[in-house]
Amino acid sequence: MFNQRIKIKELLAQEPQGQEVTVMGWVRTFRNNQFIALNDGSTNQHLQVVVPLGKFDDSLIKRITTSASLRVKGKIEPSLGKGQKMDLVAETIDVLGDSDPEKYPLQPKKHSLEFLREKAHLRFRTNTFGSVFRIRHALAFAVHKFFNDRGFVYMHTPIITASDAEGAGEMFKVTTLPLDGTAPKNEDGSVNYREDFFERPTNLTVSGQLEGELSAMGFGDIYTFGPTFRAENSNTARHLAEFWMIEPEMAFYDLEDNANLAEAFIKYLVQYVMDNNKDDLEFLAGRLADEEKQLPQAERSEMGLVEKLEFVLNNQFERITYTEAYDILKNSKQNKKKKFQYEITDWGMDFQSEHERYLVEKHFKKPVIITDYPAAIKSFYMRMNDDGKTVAAMDILAPGIGEIVGGSQREERLDKLIERMKAMNIPEKEMWWYIDIRRFGTVPHAGFGLGFERMVQFVTGMNNIRDVIAFPRTPGNAEF
Repeated sequence: MFNQRIKIKELLAQEPQGQEVTVMGWVRTFRNNQFIALNDGSTNQHLQVVVPLGKFDDSLIKRITTSASLRVKGKIEPSLGKGQKMDLVAETIDVLGDSDPEKYPLQPKKHSLEFLREKAHLRFRTNTFGSVFRIRHALAFAVHKFFNDRGFVYMHTPIITASDAEGAGEMFKVTTLPLDGTAPKNEDGSVNYREDFFERPTNLTVSGQLEGELSAMGFGDIYTFGPTFRAENSNTARHLAEFWMIEPEMAFYDLEDNANLAEAFIKYLVQYVMDNNKDDLEFLAGRLADEEKQLPQAERSEMGLVEKLEFVLNNQFERITYTEAYDILKNSKQNKKKKFQYEITDWGMDFQSEHERYLVEKHFKKPVIITDYPAAIKSFYMRMNDDGKTVAAMDILAPGIGEIVGGSQREERLDKLIERMKAMNIPEKEMWWYIDIRRFGTVPHAGFGLGFERMVQFVTGMNNIRDVIAFPRTPGNAEF
């Protein structure tokens, strides 16, 4: 059997007692033809492999270069050097894969995040991205554990769909018809989708919510966790064209129940990473602190990464209505001195990221849940409040990110839903199945969506969302 190895993380947790072990990994550095820093991705900590002088042929020594992959067998001994408690004294070394040191692009020095995005196929071998993606894994595992422990059913909703859950129209089309203008046409010149694979216009999903609601009407509590797509031409540090969403839907929930679950969910995810990824968090906290030293004092965060996460855990989220948030922003010095890029004008406007971050980072200095938004800026499925002008919606705003959760109590009343759909030009004929669940045993229900990459951003302190997903899809970028 080839893979009779111990992972470096597991080995470093032991005490050096002369164990004979086999390790495999990639060379980070090789000093003085004697000391190999070996890393296998299980931890940012390297294992120091000592190469006894004169034991191996020069031809082998020359092949031990940065990023070459090795299998090393030897004996563990207490280290005489500083910074590590053990060394592996090599008895045999096999080069599994050579790496040309003249061509390998990630030499042992600091590289910019922009440069590493261009080398996304190799950036997993760096300490920063090792930590980011181990934390991403931990968060994904924690998502399933949170809902499983609460009796939720995990639903796989379709990636190809004929509906636009958000009504925004920013969708990637799915078709097998030719794109060179020869697709079959109707008499009026429009494309005849009856000749297409699904016999109707289809697109990549923007949300699994609508299908999630259907299953919640049978199971009570469900969640989805999968990829979603937005054909939005946004070149920002907060937007992706392909991203992952977590969307629970709960029968017999109102807006307050919904907010309570979302707050508990966020705190659970943060606590899980703090309990299980301490080394990675501390590394990223140090990296963020170094990065912030380059910023003007006014732009630096008041808390370090770990402090920020602890603050989220130890404080109740502030809960205010849209109207209360509007009044705070309207009367803020920032607005009166016209320091917002987008001025706070009339009630009913949609808040921008700068407004959300002001509320969280400057005014309340903790996460904020805003509820009861104007109906005109929210989706058709949100429950109309008694005032006739706001809906039972909620957004959760987090420090450094802005909106991290969006949700609502859903409109369970048939007449109100149809009235809203007509007002927003949502075709009833195509949404018959969604309307149907209001006809047969309708119940109050609610749900929310959490953008997984934004959650990873929040926990890791990474400033650009392209650095928390392995192969980011953004306008003009589908390289890997």
